[in-house]
Amino acid sequence: MQRELREHASQVNLLSEGRITAFYTAGTAAPTTGSWMQGDSLKNSAPTELGTAGSKYIIAGWTCVVSGTPGTWVQNRYLTGN
Repeated sequence: MQRELREHASQVNLLSEGRITAFYTAGTAAPTTGSWMQGDSLKNSAPTELGTAGSKYIIAGWTCVVSGTPGTWVQNRYLTGN
């Protein structure tokens, strides 16, 4: 429930900043088609632990850092501590 509320709050914040394309979506890789705006994000619908022992992480999603078709995307990585 807390995660859902956090995601909704994020959408409201993006809309209040004038980002009309603020929406929630999920996928298994950064987009390779479509028009995207800086600040748009995509949640990873199939996260898995990656990396080597002591430096393992998950890719929680991707954030568009340069608007375009498909835009420039960076990974949102989180260390797992393993």
